[in-house]
Amino acid sequence: MKAIIAPDKFKGTLTAPAAAEAIRRGWAGVRPQDELELLPMSDGGDGFGEIIGALLGASTQTTRTVDAAHRPIEAQWWWSPESQTAIIEAARVNGLAQLRPGNFHPFELDTFGLGALLRAAVGQGARRCLLGIGGSATNDGGLGLARALGWNFFNTHGQRIERWTELHTLSEVHPPERIEWFEEMIVAVDVQNLLLGAGGCTRVYGPQKGLRAEDFEFAERCLGRLAEVFAREFHRDPAARPGAGAAGGLGFGLVAFCGGRIEPGFSLFARFSQLAERLQGAQLVITGEGAIDAQTLMGKGVGELALLCKNSGVPCLGLGGVVSDPESARELFHQTCALTPDLTDSAQALASAAHWLEQAAAKAARDWCGGGRPSLP
Repeated sequence: MKAIIAPDKFKGTLTAPAAAEAIRRGWAGVRPQDELELLPMSDGGDGFGEIIGALLGASTQTTRTVDAAHRPIEAQWWWSPESQTAIIEAARVNGLAQLRPGNFHPFELDTFGLGALLRAAVGQGARRCLLGIGGSATNDGGLGLARALGWNFFNTHGQRIERWTELHTLSEVHPPERIEWFEEMIVAVDVQNLLLGAGGCTRVYGPQKGLRAEDFEFAERCLGRLAEVFAREFHRDPAARPGAGAAGGLGFGLVAFCGGRIEPGFSLFARFSQLAERLQGAQLVITGEGAIDAQTLMGKGVGELALLCKNSGVPCLGLGGVVSDPESARELFHQTCALTPDLTDSAQALASAAHWLEQAAAKAARDWCGGGRPSLP
């Protein structure tokens, strides 16, 4: 049997390639006769650059810049000279994983450092930019990036605004001479949230970055003013586009200030990996991520892969650190297995994620052997 192993990252513990290798070891230990193809995936978050870069045969580049807290760093990005394409993973600059929990409040963070990577890509000769923006620590609507690229923002007194928490006083936006930096900029997102409102970036994703409930109204007022003034002056409303709220509003910023086009990250991965063609020759797909939950079933990459498999008639197994609702998961997956609590407790799963993911894959392989068609645990 030919099986494709295509997990996303297990956030905080395993990259997608490391997860794929752990699954391969577990499955091959039970079914050594199977042909296993490893295809680690990304839907726009952490790992996007490495995975898309590998699919395009891109080489790694390094640029000096600053992180979300304006501390000096060297950030990697990827360059494909053959296609004149730059692949940038925003989380390498302003990612939540780069900051110690609790050390910074989102009011102190921005996307300024991302500008240096865009400038470096232009300097290399890039005509196209693929930019994955998931995994961010910021909630600045892309203000920092815009400032790094030469946009100027002024308050009602004509004073320049330099922090996104000053945006509630925004009165004017002055563009630089150059607005579109590439012939094509594709912004890969893993969510479809709008910029503002109950389903916007502040209220939905702000808490995991450190925003408190008492911060919501002020943060929303700042981003709302940015969207309002931009729409008034440039006669466009990027805030209303699905995905504008991705990465703390960076989706909005890239559309508004860089001429970017938002696209689901999974669609980008599927296109460059020729996923539909690969599925035609497979009898099984094994995927997984840190949490198979409601977000998985509502458009995240692993859920989109399972849906594609279902529509293609290819069984799909889902392995997760946790599976919050196995009954709902039945809609997409032939079988799910959770490291916690199916195999171990959360402390052990976090401490030895590769080992327990290998065990989960072995269990899934044994279940598959037992009846040809797996059953839910």
